[in-house]
Amino acid sequence: MKTLKNLAWIAAAGCVTILANRAGWTHPLPAKDRASILLSHALPKLAGDHLKATLVDVRYGPGESSPPHSHSCPVIVHVVEGAIRTQVQGELETTYKVGDSFYEGPNSVHAVSANASATEPAEFVAVLICDHEGPLSTNVPARNMKGN
Repeated sequence: MKTLKNLAWIAAAGCVTILANRAGWTHPLPAKDRASILLSHALPKLAGDHLKATLVDVRYGPGESSPPHSHSCPVIVHVVEGAIRTQVQGELETTYKVGDSFYEGPNSVHAVSANASATEPAEFVAVLICDHEGPLSTNVPARNMKGN
């Protein structure tokens, strides 16, 4: 719930900033002190007239994980609490900590998506950018997990 409140405040602050700028108000801090780019990644070709962004909050308790799965859309992830272990099939496992962001390509199989800690919770927010309807995540049967 804390993250959703934070996201609501961030969205509200962004709207206030946009409205204030349109009204000619000034902000006491220079732009470089208010925002920073966390991740920039090229997206695959998408149908621009059907785009939809979905923001998902994912929480893992200590030692929890998701089964192997895939997303049909590109995903941008930002870790907001703890640390997340992740591995896309055919790549090395990586641990991302609070403040880290990463990109997941469409249709890649996520062999590992887990809390890196057995004692502390972990949380991340993910933005899925889709140009079609369908499930956001699909489990992948273990028999399809060759090479991991």
